[in-house]
Amino acid sequence: MRRLMYATTALLIIAGLSSCMKDSCEKYRGYTFYQPIYKKASEVRANIKSKPPLPIVEPGKLFIQGNYIFLNEKDKGIHIIDNRNPASPVNISFVDIPGNLDLAVQGNKLYADFYTTLVTLDITNPLDIKAVKFDDGVFPRRNYGYGFVPDSDLIITSWIRRDTMIKESCSQPVIWYNSYMDYAVSTNSSVKSSSPVGKGGSMARFALAKNYLYTVSNSDLSVFNLTPELLPEFSNTVHLNNWSIETIFPLKDKLFIGSSTGMYVFNIQDPATPVKEGEFFHVQSCDPVIADDTYAYVTLRSGNSCGGTTNQLDILKLNDITNPSLVRSYPFKNPRGLSKDGDLLFICDGDDGLKIFDASDVTNLKLIKQIKLTGTYDVIADNGKALVVAKDGLYQYSYSDLNKIYLLHAMTY
Repeated sequence: MRRLMYATTALLIIAGLSSCMKDSCEKYRGYTFYQPIYKKASEVRANIKSKPPLPIVEPGKLFIQGNYIFLNEKDKGIHIIDNRNPASPVNISFVDIPGNLDLAVQGNKLYADFYTTLVTLDITNPLDIKAVKFDDGVFPRRNYGYGFVPDSDLIITSWIRRDTMIKESCSQPVIWYNSYMDYAVSTNSSVKSSSPVGKGGSMARFALAKNYLYTVSNSDLSVFNLTPELLPEFSNTVHLNNWSIETIFPLKDKLFIGSSTGMYVFNIQDPATPVKEGEFFHVQSCDPVIADDTYAYVTLRSGNSCGGTTNQLDILKLNDITNPSLVRSYPFKNPRGLSKDGDLLFICDGDDGLKIFDASDVTNLKLIKQIKLTGTYDVIADNGKALVVAKDGLYQYSYSDLNKIYLLHAMTY
């Protein structure tokens, strides 16, 4: 079943094409609308499984486990990439999950958001991935965007762009409300890893720790107990008293949560009941965060979604976890995701590319290399390889020899 419907209350893009006729004072203005394409919920759910690979067009969140890369295609689903040979990775399948933005992998299970639903998938065979559980309504604050709300019987699977010209009276122009919302991861091979828990990027809203899955919305921290079968059971929700939560990063018995106004530290010694242990406030800005045993690293950037004009890296001392203290700030162009491997710090600085630093002395970061890429978004540095999500695809670099950092492969469109 397919139904088309105009977003009559949403002005998505004003093309800025207008002209007034001298005599009648009529104005023609160009508008771009998006029409939602609906399908039956039952049909969409049955279609959440591995399919032939698709090109990477709009890459988002990233997760790695063992020899496999799981890359979100924003609002579309997840690319499964065999990375046993990083110089020649193979895009082997695609899982069609409308509304998907986040993901996490533990054992042979993949957890992903499906609009307001959490879907669990069995990824034992990456060419035969199957949905094994749907937890409906666990992300109640998630919506489609464009002013639409979830429907229990119908699901938006895509949007059709419509460009049109509308004649307006100069004295009575057409008024539209709301605004455009930018959408905001061989046949007998199997997914195996030396570690049961994979590694996610710093832009993640999903985190795995102590056999629990933790997810953050704009204002809540949700907790899911992963049963012995690794099927999630909702445990509880912690209200964060903040409407601008962005990211979550797990480290041992701590969760570091980034928001547009600060960083929060939660203790998960009792994994079912996270308890806030510390916080650090900063100026209004977007804020992913990572941490090691001694410091937290917080990138602050300007942008329409977060407000503010600050673009910098803050390094915080964690000796008093209840009151992290600022050690030093470093200016950047528009920093986003970041990762750390030993004394090496990797920062995606938007259109200024990937920057790799010697962070052995946090009071004196030393730039080792800057790699020119457009729209760098997130990075995972692990065991001599850096996986970088940029505007046009996925890049892999070798940094085993810091004197010879080089591109292993670019998977772009």
